[in-house]
Amino acid sequence: MGSFSITHWLILLVVVVVVFGTSKLRNAGKDLGGAVKGFKEAVKDENTEHAKKQVVLDHDGNAHPEERSTTKTDDKHNV
Repeated sequence: MGSFSITHWLILLVVVVVVFGTSKLRNAGKDLGGAVKGFKEAVKDENTEHAKKQVVLDHDGNAHPEERSTTKTDDKHNV
């Protein structure tokens, strides 16, 4: 089973158009395009939501280890 030549693809395209008709193929193309667009928007929204959660976690009052070590050092000098 080798790869298909251009004539095989053209015959397959003609058969698909005859079986399904152009209107069904056009509607299927619109539906597929809408699904891809919806998927891209969902991924974008998920990335934005994840970034917002990360910012909240970073600023919720918990200092990073570097910040805690400098705070402890400053407290010792102030005593």
